[in-house]
Amino acid sequence: QVQLVESGGGLVQAGGSLRLSCAASGSIFSIITMGWYRQAPGKQLELVATIIRGGITNYADSVKGRFTISRDNANNTVNLQMNSLKPEDTAVYYCNADIATDYLLVYNDYWGKGTQVIVSS
Repeated sequence: QVQLVESGGGLVQAGGSLRLSCAASGSIFSIITMGWYRQAPGKQLELVATIIRGGITNYADSVKGRFTISRDNANNTVNLQMNSLKPEDTAVYYCNADIATDYLLVYNDYWGKGTQVIVSS
């Protein structure tokens, strides 16, 4: 089994910073893409940022220049450094990864349970 566990959420004032971390564990053979998504109250799940194994990143326009995604391939972790936070960043943040559990390299989508980020104005 594969598990993704997020940490680092919390309450912060507008303009502040938070760092989210996600660790993947279990029967992992290979991970291609790791990323962060978020869901604000009453809204749909949206992509925040992704990073592929080679380091290429992709960001939502709303977080470009403020958020930075990084990953540690050796430890199967992905981080999201969030600076200049705004009240509209308030959401539950979910870690996501495309993981193959054996040499057959069949990749499946895995999700963490989420971590709450609240940005007060």
